Amino acid sequence: MEITNVTMNDLQAILRIENLGFTSEEAGTKEQYQDRIKKLNDTFLVAKIDNKVVGFLVGPATEEEYVEDWMYEHTPDNVLTGGNQIIFTIAVDPEYRGHSIGSKLLDAIEKNAKLAKRKSISLTSLERNVPFYLKNGFENKGIADSNHADEIWYNLVKAIQ
Repeated sequence: MEITNVTMNDLQAILRIENLGFTSEEAGTKEQYQDRIKKLNDTFLVAKIDNKVVGFLVGPATEEEYVEDWMYEHTPDNVLTGGNQIIFTIAVDPEYRGHSIGSKLLDAIEKNAKLAKRKSISLTSLERNVPFYLKNGFENKGIADSNHADEIWYNLVKAIQ
């Protein structure tokens, strides 16, 4: 498996995985993903096996500590150094789950975040996925101030050492 930065050629595979893993209310649109690929190339990673996208992770590096709902509609530009690494989405093709791909994507973004002197990595998660993030070194900071897809989200944060 290799983890690389996204290219526009990865868009269709990303949209397929996104729609397999999220409800229509939760999932990002084609237009949002085109914007994210353009704006967040440095913080948009894809995992590939035999040149096939099997997972991805995307989010901006911002001054904000937590994901905020407005960010989903208006992708912020990455701060060059410092700030916090936000994760909008981490998703793995259902056929490839259980092979540590999600954990390897988190490790890769953490390495990038350390190099860019970020303070933390932050994301929101549904309750059913919280154990995965705890296992990967995140701390549950409680219920997020979010009404994305009318669901209850939890803020998870990992300090960068």
